[in-house]
Amino acid sequence: MDENQILTKLFGTIPISDESHLEVLLNQMSKDDALYILIQSVKYSYHQGIFSIGETEVMSKALRILTRDSEEKKEG
Repeated sequence: MDENQILTKLFGTIPISDESHLEVLLNQMSKDDALYILIQSVKYSYHQGIFSIGETEVMSKALRILTRDSEEKKEG
């Protein structure tokens, strides 16, 4: 497989080139990576219409809090 070729995109945003790339992601995932992946998975689920309006609002608030907290840690 060509190095630049993408096998899939997890949650529509995280490119995976092959199965070994996925293994590396799983084995070397940091807390920041985990937070990013969770945020992307929730956004993807929202855009796919998986959640109700109420569920979406609760998740939106949770994402804003997590994102704000994550950004504050980077700045501070």
